[in-house]
Amino acid sequence: MFHIEYITFLVADFDTTYHAILGRLALTKFMAILHYSYLVLKMLVPEGVLSLPANLTVAYECEKESLALAEAFNLSMCMEACLAKSKKVPEDDQEIPTMEAPRQATKASETKEVSLGLADLANTMKIGAHLDLK
Repeated sequence: MFHIEYITFLVADFDTTYHAILGRLALTKFMAILHYSYLVLKMLVPEGVLSLPANLTVAYECEKESLALAEAFNLSMCMEACLAKSKKVPEDDQEIPTMEAPRQATKASETKEVSLGLADLANTMKIGAHLDLK
């Protein structure tokens, strides 16, 4: 027994793994069975079973693109949240501290002078008195 079913649906212009997204009512009207693991839609026709396979390569590429888009969207949401939080920081806390000037002298109270090499004993440096050179 064969009959025709009409279904009204919307067309959206975006890339997805699927060519069509059908709801439960449409699948029931077509008496269709979905095999998500194999990306195959099967339904009864007068000659037997009609199988509508998907292109696995295209499906994989669409999934990768969708994942990249979702990650980029999540990153932009995190950036917006960070910007919103930064606007709540008081102006005084937003100043970048200047670098501290290099110290001219060591803070250690006890130092000793050691030679840098055996060839020229005039080259020396000061180190803390409790440090040992090995």
